[in-house]
Amino acid sequence: MVLAGGAVLLLALGLVVLMLVRPSSSAGPATAAGSASAAPSDTSVDAGFARDMSVHHQQAVEMSFIVRDRTSDEAVRRLAYDIINTQANQRGMMLGWLEMWGRAKSSSAPPMEWMGHTFTPRGDGSLMPGMATDTELDRLRAAKGKDAEVLFLKLMTSHHRAGAEMAQAAAGSADTDAIRNLAAGMVQGQQSEIALMADMLKERGAKA
Repeated sequence: MVLAGGAVLLLALGLVVLMLVRPSSSAGPATAAGSASAAPSDTSVDAGFARDMSVHHQQAVEMSFIVRDRTSDEAVRRLAYDIINTQANQRGMMLGWLEMWGRAKSSSAPPMEWMGHTFTPRGDGSLMPGMATDTELDRLRAAKGKDAEVLFLKLMTSHHRAGAEMAQAAAGSADTDAIRNLAAGMVQGQQSEIALMADMLKERGAKA
């Protein structure tokens, strides 16, 4: 499971690096992200969002791998597969941009400071709003079948709601087209999946 997740991330990051080092036209990926000489500052919305959302996405991918192995339900496994691929790819893009900008992939600044407010991690694994706690992840690992499906859908709904809020802030405040466009796409994609998960929970006699 860990190897598969690492392979997806390495592939995504490798593709981004190839895009960034390839000569580009004025409308190419490197221009959209901003050149190294005109990189967003270390305290910018762009850098802060890229760092925080990379962490947020990493947990979504982790939860999706867990539930994939805890149920045989094709609808839930398909959703998990979509989240794994989409969010691992987006995470690779954001880490690639941070690399191109010459910015660290982590920061000592509190999470979400780039949004104008901060979130103080509680020390239980929930590093930002919407993220599952260590206890919740342990419950997901221990669950099977319908119980695992319902817990996953509830945890991922909370995860997506908070992620969409963060993405909405970046879509309206980031300096680079790359972050604004990526964040806007995240809002649409995660809101669509929230609606889908509400229907899936209803089918299983549960609420978000």
